[in-house]
Amino acid sequence: MARIKLEHVNSFIDRHGRVRHYVRRRGFKAVAIPGLPGSAEFMETYTAALASVTKVEIGASRSKPGTIAALVALYLGSAAFGNLAVETQRSRRGILERFRTEHGDKQVATLRREHVQVMVSAKLATPSAARNFLNTLRILMRFAVDMGIRPDDPTLGARRVKLKASEGFRAWTESDIAAFEATHPIGTRARLALALLLYTGQRRSDVIRMGRQHVRAGELHVRQQKTGRELTIPVLPELRAVLDAVQSDHLTFLTTAQGKPLTAAGFTNWFRDMCNEAGLPKGTSAHGLRKATCRRLAEAGRSAHEIAAISGHRSLREVQRYTEAADQVRMARAAIKALSFGKDAS
Repeated sequence: MARIKLEHVNSFIDRHGRVRHYVRRRGFKAVAIPGLPGSAEFMETYTAALASVTKVEIGASRSKPGTIAALVALYLGSAAFGNLAVETQRSRRGILERFRTEHGDKQVATLRREHVQVMVSAKLATPSAARNFLNTLRILMRFAVDMGIRPDDPTLGARRVKLKASEGFRAWTESDIAAFEATHPIGTRARLALALLLYTGQRRSDVIRMGRQHVRAGELHVRQQKTGRELTIPVLPELRAVLDAVQSDHLTFLTTAQGKPLTAAGFTNWFRDMCNEAGLPKGTSAHGLRKATCRRLAEAGRSAHEIAAISGHRSLREVQRYTEAADQVRMARAAIKALSFGKDAS
């Protein structure tokens, strides 16, 4: 009989002479698998075990039951957390780790709304951080309710910190783009970065992972790191010309000067230097090019849904700002012409 080898399955003979099978993955709890390897029962439970194993969060065994520390460890090891996008995990983990450091020894059951409000108010100097903290704490408390650790959510009723109106990242203007292209001609890494950002409308985290293997039949296939959304974007002639001018055997189009992969932070710092060389205003960033792409599409009369098909926005609220602004310009130009016609008619 052929021997069946399955990933993550470990087998041994116990002290009673019976063969035991377990799914064991590093950092995860072991799950026993009954039945004979290859049998319908075995394969069914094996598949289910791979899908349901729970990650063992570091520090969980050392935390006292019922404490904030134990709850945070349980959540960070849950499927709910593990299924999040990498960037979301990083941000949420940072907030929860600080919360665990400050309040880990306290009991979850004793946390009340007034305690939450005090913690949120302590962050008033940084409104965005205060809102992110409350949002993350709310998710943690809802998880606690779902797990039966406490009967209610103490974050309900806690007041959110109001944010000042902001336009966010500065969108590039056409003169910004022209100045950058004049400084960094086709064939340079800087021009390649600009083209990838401008002609795909993607985030820096996606652009630094793009490579020739993602271009098939004249289309660029992207899986967004932040959202997990898969996009297919036609490669424009302007982008094709820039890509053809760069010869590289690397897995990514963009690399460091030494040919190594770029990190998101490293790319941001380097690209900021390239903007400085072009004499662009302070606050000009890679994300501003994503906004410029949306602006161009809106000015070309594309709908919010069409723009989102390129940018990958799941919410149309941000995209609609561009289409509304473009519509305002078009309507204002049409209206002012009407005034001019009226004057001529009189």
